[in-house]
Amino acid sequence: MREFVHGAKRQAGFEKVVLVTRKTRLAELIERFNTLAQAKFYIEHAGGNFEEYQLEDEAYRQSADVVRRAIEFGLKVQEIDRGLVPTYTFLPEDLVVTLGQDGLVANTAKYVGKQPLVAVNPDPERFDGILLPFLPGQTGRALEEVISGKYRIRSVTLAEARLSDGQRLLAFNDLFLGAQTHVSARYRIRWAKAEEPQSSSGVLVSTGAGSTGWVSSVFNMASGVAALAGGHTVKPMRLDWEDRRLLFVVREPFISRHSKAGIVAGIRGSASRTPRGDRCEKRVSRTTVHVRRPQARPKGSSDYSRLLRIDRLGQIVASCRRGRG
Repeated sequence: MREFVHGAKRQAGFEKVVLVTRKTRLAELIERFNTLAQAKFYIEHAGGNFEEYQLEDEAYRQSADVVRRAIEFGLKVQEIDRGLVPTYTFLPEDLVVTLGQDGLVANTAKYVGKQPLVAVNPDPERFDGILLPFLPGQTGRALEEVISGKYRIRSVTLAEARLSDGQRLLAFNDLFLGAQTHVSARYRIRWAKAEEPQSSSGVLVSTGAGSTGWVSSVFNMASGVAALAGGHTVKPMRLDWEDRRLLFVVREPFISRHSKAGIVAGIRGSASRTPRGDRCEKRVSRTTVHVRRPQARPKGSSDYSRLLRIDRLGQIVASCRRGRG
């Protein structure tokens, strides 16, 4: 086994396995309150089930032990907490493994670039794991296939936001454009050839990978309200991970003398996917959200008084699909 992995390593160019982990809810509380007893008192005083916290923590620790043993096969190994991911420099020689919920995958994927990412579900009884195709016991086999070149990668479209001050933000699932407190705010939105003033709690822009997440709850709410009013229910709109389109919805738009609700949802871009083959390539385009302050901010509005314009599709796709053999 070691000889096979080492020989494949030189072929694939991987030199190090980076394991990205996260603290459990119990671990975070112990870190906050210093002792297990204090954490237990806090949970039970708040009406929580301390045993559930313990079982979740134990399940994660057991999975972590399995994964740590699986990644010990000759390559260098480095383990980092999710809190260090934004400042960690991922190298082309790194093979990245995540052990956590879908959010850990989404957060890590923004920083690893086009490198393969093996996402492991530490607790399938608790986590649906839409972005987590592997169980802890399958980690070793998955890494062997990646290192030997016998693997298949599913590309993911990311959204990019650029502000007028030069700031840049990538999103795996979605971008939320609004006040941090989610309070209602006034702004102008421009999409396609339409433009109007709005008052809402924000605009949600979703990628294909994010279409099963936050934005799906908006569809669920709209379907329930429609049914209550005697209308037809609707199903959440699902896009493939590779889909180049972006979906946006305006949250809680309010109609008044100063605001409208004519642009509340939309989908933009071509549904074509990145070609798949034996060669790897990276194609980049952008979703540009222009943000600028108006000359006069309406009284009572939040700092989210902006001009928002969704210009074009945003995509960063690393297409690399290999067959077995």
